[in-house]
Parts: sequence; C-alpha cells; structure tokens
Amino acid sequence: MGMQLASTEIEARTAQVVAAHHGLEGPLLPILHGIQEEFGFVPQEALPVIAEALNLSRAEVHGVVTFYHDYRRHPAGRHVLKICRAEACQSVGGDAMAERIQKLLGIGFHETTGDGAVTLEPVYCLGLCACAPSAMLDGEVIGRLDADKLDAIVAEVQG
Repeated sequence: MGMQLASTEIEARTAQVVAAHHGLEGPLLPILHGIQEEFGFVPQEALPVIAEALNLSRAEVHGVVTFYHDYRRHPAGRHVLKICRAEACQSVGGDAMAERIQKLLGIGFHETTGDGAVTLEPVYCLGLCACAPSAMLDGEVIGRLDADKLDAIVAEVQG
C-alpha cells in the first residue's frame, strides 16, 4: 500500500493539519478528521504532536482515537466495505449477510484482506432501514443486500 512515510514527514504534515484547525472551538475531533483525510488513518506518530499542541496527554488523544470507530489506526484497503449491524438490518437477514461477506473475503470486521484490496467495517445504521439489510462500498450505499449483491461486491473489490 504505497510507500512508508518517515516519522518526521508524518510529524510535519500533522503539525500543518493541527495549525489549520487549532483555532476552532473543541479542535481535537476536526484535527483527527483532518489527519485521517491526510494519511488515510491516524498514525501513532501524530498523537504526540496533537497532544502537545492541544495541551493534552497522549493517552487522552489515544483514548479519543480508539473510542470513535471512524478513526483508523492502520491504513485501509483500496476499498472500504461497511456492513450495517443495526437492529433493523439484523431483523431481515443482516447477520447472515455479515457472516457470508466475512467468509467470502476471508477476514473479520476491522480487518483488511492480505492483498490490501478491501477493509471490512461494521457500521451501526446507514439510514436505509426501509431497504435493509444494507451496506456501503467506498461511500456508495447498497440496499436490499442479498447473496447475489454480496457476490457482485466481492467481484468488484477483488477485480
């Protein structure tokens, strides 16, 4: 997945993101979103830079990163597939769809396929309850998920 960035490069780019958001009220979450947008995840090397700039401990910043599921601590695959795990989707076969996609991809939630093609993430409601079960592939929602749609998704992400 691309070239490895040096710690100094991560720290310098993090400092730029921090500077761009530092003046906001409650800047930690916007900074973390900016870091994830910059790198595709929140690198460990970014945490001390953020902590120092906001007068927080590294543990406090780490706690926020690990609390919110949207922040990744590792680079995602080329495709991100989110499967809805909320009650409405579960009630109409979402559990079976979740199990099937994990078997098809050979990974669990919060994992990326060995070839870096796809990262599988659970999500708790995509707002498509009337079209459940649902998923999201690279930001595009997919309603009325069934075995055929899962097979098509796997073909697309592995293609």
